[in-house]
Amino acid sequence: MCSGRVDLEFILRAFANGQDGVLIGGCKLNECNYVTHGNYDALANTYICKMIMSRIGLNPERLRIEFMSGGDSNRLAEVIDEFTAGIRELGPIGKAEGIEPDILFQALEASRKLVPYLRLVEREKLRAPVRSEEAYREFFASERVSRLFDELVGGNLAVSRIIALLRENDLSTGEISKHLGLNPSQVARIMNSSSRQGLVRYDLARKCYTLPPRHS
Repeated sequence: MCSGRVDLEFILRAFANGQDGVLIGGCKLNECNYVTHGNYDALANTYICKMIMSRIGLNPERLRIEFMSGGDSNRLAEVIDEFTAGIRELGPIGKAEGIEPDILFQALEASRKLVPYLRLVEREKLRAPVRSEEAYREFFASERVSRLFDELVGGNLAVSRIIALLRENDLSTGEISKHLGLNPSQVARIMNSSSRQGLVRYDLARKCYTLPPRHS
């Protein structure tokens, strides 16, 4: 199967199911067995997923992609051993990062729901101008792309995570801030916008946010 078929949702689902690490293997770049060069799509998905992981508190080193040919069996064994050792050193997913299991699951599920939007964003805004490993690395490591990702995705990801949290319990600004790792002013800005859109509502009597009936 082409590595380009490894959808971003598959990676997030693996982590949501408790996998401590995900290793993607693809044919060597510019030596694709298909005309699609899907290994570049896999590379882009890996970078995008790492950005999501860093923003929900997961160590991006839990995800890795390697490119090799069918004759690189020794190299494949080395990569697997090296990756496995690295994941063991990191420790169990979530626990090593200090994230409660239910909060991690909610964050990953919220991320999964954004995958259709992320596909559109990648196609229109987050595509490296040149197909080369170096160009992709420089593109996704740039501050401009990081800012663009936060502008296009960060707010939607935060809202999706907040709605997932509020499905479990009504929460104050401070509690949401603690769960998301954002400062209270950032949370207040997001909640004000979400309130205007009718996604959440503020309960004055209990001083906390809750979901309108249709979102519960």
